[in-house]
Amino acid sequence: MNSRSVTAFAPATVANVGCGFDIMGFAVKGIGDKVTITLRDDKDTSIIRMSGCYGNMIPTERNKNTAGVAIDAYLKATGRTDLMLDIFLEKNLPLGSGLGSSASSAAAAIFALNNLLGNPLTTTELIPFAMEGERIACGSAHADNVAPSLLGGFVLIRSYQPLDIIRVKCPDELCCTIIHPHIQLKTSDARRILKRDIPINDAIRQSANAAAFMTGMINEDFDLMGRSICDLLAEPKRTQLIPGFEKTRQTALDNGAIGCGISGSGPSVFALCKGELIGGLVAEAMKKTFYEAGLNSDTFVSRLNAPGASILQTN
Repeated sequence: MNSRSVTAFAPATVANVGCGFDIMGFAVKGIGDKVTITLRDDKDTSIIRMSGCYGNMIPTERNKNTAGVAIDAYLKATGRTDLMLDIFLEKNLPLGSGLGSSASSAAAAIFALNNLLGNPLTTTELIPFAMEGERIACGSAHADNVAPSLLGGFVLIRSYQPLDIIRVKCPDELCCTIIHPHIQLKTSDARRILKRDIPINDAIRQSANAAAFMTGMINEDFDLMGRSICDLLAEPKRTQLIPGFEKTRQTALDNGAIGCGISGSGPSVFALCKGELIGGLVAEAMKKTFYEAGLNSDTFVSRLNAPGASILQTN
């Protein structure tokens, strides 16, 4: 028996970032999923082996798992469907958390496979395959989680057809506090409640906020960034799904956060802060407020220039 294997890690992400519904996202340092892909010559399998804190909560069938779907999309596009692969997913991110859990699995899987095959594609070229994993997870092949999980840092999706991904440099001081209350929200459900028709005035204001936020990032204008983290498309509907959200957001702002909003489709909440010291203070205050609302939670503090997917081991 001959076999070769590669293990990759892909980080959690914060998507939307308030004013950037489906077009903005950034990587979170230190937390994410791991995938090991082994190329074998002795067996074929359609089952993904699982481990990790949440490994028993997701499908093991390749056509129902975001990692498996991303891998199969890659193999079909590159004409390598004859390959026999063993897939092992270490699932460390909670489902329905707003931390880009499904994207992390897909990104790690596709990054490991591409490396195993000699890196025939660039990391940017891997994004469409990881997006297919998102399609199976929530019904929409969006890139605001998979793109930063693969590329790292902060990304802006200018266009989906054709796909046009822009990497944006963040101010060095800019940090993010993320709090994950212990409830689960399915992304598909959180998307289902959104309005289908957007009033023209809301579209104008949303566009202005997105443009102003990008200007604030480029000019390191933290006040402008804070004024621009205002979502008129998703948050007005989704706040009702997160107990204590409004009070928690105000707590973050009162303790020095630049701006605060729902991470992805929730229930996690992000707060942008100037420096890790303030980020830590904000984390403690937000955690206390959620506890008062009856929810335990986990907190993370990360720089916004966090790395993307990486290779951990090759054999």
